[in-house]
Amino acid sequence: MRSIVGVPGGNMTPRRARLRLGIAAIAASLALGAAASASGQVLSPPFGQVFFGVTDTGQLSDFQAFSDSVGKHPAVIETFHPWGNNLRYAIPRWGAAQARPMLHISTVDDQTGGEIITPRGIATGTSDDYLLRLNSTFATRQLLAYIRPLGEMNRCLNAWAAYDCQGHSRGGSYTPYWYKQAFRRIAIVIRGGGTLADINARLAAANMPPLDRRANNGLEPDSLPAAPVSMVWSPLPGGSPPTKRNLPGRFYPGPSYVDWVGTDIYSRFPVWKSLTRFYRVKRYRHKPFALTEWGVSAGDDPKFVKRIFAWVRQHKRTKMLIYYQDFGTSNSYRIQNYPKSLGVIARNLRQGRFPALAPYPPPPPTPGSPTDPNQPPAPPTGGVGG
Repeated sequence: MRSIVGVPGGNMTPRRARLRLGIAAIAASLALGAAASASGQVLSPPFGQVFFGVTDTGQLSDFQAFSDSVGKHPAVIETFHPWGNNLRYAIPRWGAAQARPMLHISTVDDQTGGEIITPRGIATGTSDDYLLRLNSTFATRQLLAYIRPLGEMNRCLNAWAAYDCQGHSRGGSYTPYWYKQAFRRIAIVIRGGGTLADINARLAAANMPPLDRRANNGLEPDSLPAAPVSMVWSPLPGGSPPTKRNLPGRFYPGPSYVDWVGTDIYSRFPVWKSLTRFYRVKRYRHKPFALTEWGVSAGDDPKFVKRIFAWVRQHKRTKMLIYYQDFGTSNSYRIQNYPKSLGVIARNLRQGRFPALAPYPPPPPTPGSPTDPNQPPAPPTGGVGG
């Protein structure tokens, strides 16, 4: 493999990068053992730094090509998965990429487009087995990760949205209440960190039923290990449609369940006023901020990219920005198709404030594990607001 574990286009070798991160890795490992999973972990970058990332197409070669093009190894890779999907191929790919994962969880089947589960179904525990598997995977592997459940919940085109594109309530299982309850249950169970009684007490405190006894192949766990994960809440900054009851604040699960606040912005929808207004909301201004998706999508737009990096510099809580790339060489989000915008990104990423690796990156896959070079990419279910 090429210099993907270092800095493609840079001078850092994999060995030097690992040595540099050695102390940080030890500190992270110690922190994991002492972490109080009930309240979550932040997993922020080192002081003064910002994690730059890119979305995952399911093909390691796309990650490599993007990395080579921008001249910097992305510290974070964001993978979009439907509810219930396993991480069999994703984990080796994260390790091969040497990038800390962000897992976006949707409720739509990538193959059929059908809805798998409703927010209310999640909140009432009808599919706890999936959450238990995620808890076990991240905890037993001590895999530092960001969990982004049901992003852009105030975007009418998403299956889990509370309002349709005319602004009418979808009611029933899709109200803001059920979205918040779904997010809370996801946070409680994936974080783990306690006996079964502890976990059920946290669920009861949030007015939710206990873990489903049918979960985990019928075997009720005695306890859930503490998983080193950080919960990311990411609405659109103004809502689509932009009505009062579709504003982000109506969907906030609360500080105990949210570790990062994030949002998305694209050159096609440059909602700068809404973005800045959302960033400044007092209710969650003590949380680190992320651009969980951003991208050029309507022709080469170097001015938009310049403004993105200027905005990040001016808004100091912003500690992560993830470029959204889609599939194939002709897609409208592929940065290689926009040479001027690409040049702006590459120049900004030369700054030392964008580290090539996150502390304690996923371990490389062991020989013989599935690195999925021929795995067809599953289309992401996040995407563009508008």
